[in-house]
Amino acid sequence: MKINLDVGEKEIGNWTVLYVPPKGGKYNGKLVVTNKRLLYDAKFDYSLTGLMEEALFVKFGSEAYVVLPKDRIKNVEVKKSFLSNKVILTLDNGEIHTFDYGMLKIDKVAEAIKEV
Repeated sequence: MKINLDVGEKEIGNWTVLYVPPKGGKYNGKLVVTNKRLLYDAKFDYSLTGLMEEALFVKFGSEAYVVLPKDRIKNVEVKKSFLSNKVILTLDNGEIHTFDYGMLKIDKVAEAIKEV
């Protein structure tokens, strides 16, 4: 994913993670974290509906492109289990956005999100 950084913005890190948006679905794609925002480029919907659609239609490029300004993030919660390590974000409007790194360690992703 090619992103244009704003003045004074720097990339902290990027990871390929699953994303669960507030209205459902489960997307595989690339998360880029900067000191000002989170950018997510969804490539494939892993939800049951998404899998059925993928079987019926050919799609090119991104499914969705999500931008979350860091100043709207009110809470960052880390949940760990054997098969699923997640960062759960709560925004100022109550929306919950989840990034799942599977069995891999999620701590660096959470630290990057908290970094200003």
